[in-house]
Amino acid sequence: MSLTMLPPSRVGVPATPAPRDRFVDILRVFGMVLVVVQHWTMPVLVYADGRLTTGNALAGVPLITWISQVMPLVFFAGGAANAISWRSAARKGQAPGLWLARRLRRLAWPVLPLAFVWLPLPYVLTALGAPAQPVAVAARTVGQLLWFLAVYLLAVVATPYLTRLPTGRVLPALAAGAVVVDVVRFSGLEQAGYLNVLFVWLAVHQVGFLYAEGRLEWLAGRRALALAVAGFGMVTGLVAVGPYPASMIGMPGAVSNMAPPSACMLALFAGQLGLAMLLRPALDRFGRRPWTDTLLTVLAPRMMTLYLWHMTALITVAGIALLGFGVESPEVGSLSWWTRMPLWLAALTVVLLALVGLFGRMEEPPGTASARMVVVGTLMVGAALTALMITGFAVGVVPPLATCVLIAGLLLLSRTGARRSGGPDPHGRGVTGPARAGQA
Repeated sequence: MSLTMLPPSRVGVPATPAPRDRFVDILRVFGMVLVVVQHWTMPVLVYADGRLTTGNALAGVPLITWISQVMPLVFFAGGAANAISWRSAARKGQAPGLWLARRLRRLAWPVLPLAFVWLPLPYVLTALGAPAQPVAVAARTVGQLLWFLAVYLLAVVATPYLTRLPTGRVLPALAAGAVVVDVVRFSGLEQAGYLNVLFVWLAVHQVGFLYAEGRLEWLAGRRALALAVAGFGMVTGLVAVGPYPASMIGMPGAVSNMAPPSACMLALFAGQLGLAMLLRPALDRFGRRPWTDTLLTVLAPRMMTLYLWHMTALITVAGIALLGFGVESPEVGSLSWWTRMPLWLAALTVVLLALVGLFGRMEEPPGTASARMVVVGTLMVGAALTALMITGFAVGVVPPLATCVLIAGLLLLSRTGARRSGGPDPHGRGVTGPARAGQA
């Protein structure tokens, strides 16, 4: 069953969705939490002679990543949320520039506290006697998380324009582009693979538009199960034939399905989407429980803070364990590894909750958005996030320069005058409220 075999597109007929979709909320929150847990359980750390070496605990069990690699579902849920939010803004007469400015401010603003902490931190730690190499590894690792924001920025910018196009044509074109890029990549031109950052993630994001339009209602029960079987079956075939590796996350020294993303991720997404839609009725009922609703209400607006700071929690706990007490990672799968894991996760959770409590309040940007200079501001924010993704917050001139560019870009998106730019809500409420489905 193909995702491109869909009912004809109802271009120009915006949906009128409910103000909140619990299914999308659950996918977003569950996806980010699973990303955090996966990152926390992967590292195998060994410290000797002032140098830190890292391994991956999932290297021996790649099939787990077919479920734990949920970035496709995160982009799908993001596509649904962006489509709902944009259509709501368009019905109110809001200009695309103002909508983009508000979305990008919410996306990039939480990076500033992270930058303000991590720009001086390598210098401080080194001055206090911490070994330079582990500090550099930590500073680069924190910055690598920003790949998601840089790519998601492209998806947000594309939303007002892609929602006007017939998804029945756009989606096959994006999927075909991903396949062509893989052919070129695996023919020897490896750098061409990075074009799939656009093709793969925009394709997944585009399927979220279909959900927002109510055009995935047919995907339930046996049809959803059939899609799940077909998707995971296709992944199995691609891995068996090659050159795609079995792991859906990057492994040291191996071809990666994630960096850059390969067309295999589209097959994985089909399988995961089938499972998600199969479970949708149960997840909807689960989301209506009072305690679940409360949990989603608390967590959903803090997902970006949770994501940005979870590696800082890992570095804090691992640094104390390794450098302070000399406790290294036990052999993966051993009794010691399993018995330590609950304590490890508990310690990381405590530190992360403290960081979220401290910095979560900064996730909502102050002031009002403006459509003035939105193109220049978007380019500056995108360039800054990309630079920080590449260099991290390691010692050097690029991280502080990129942070200054990020601040300048946000200022260009934050000038006063939102009322004159056509926005019906000059105080930044409505679509810039809590990060829920249709609002995030």
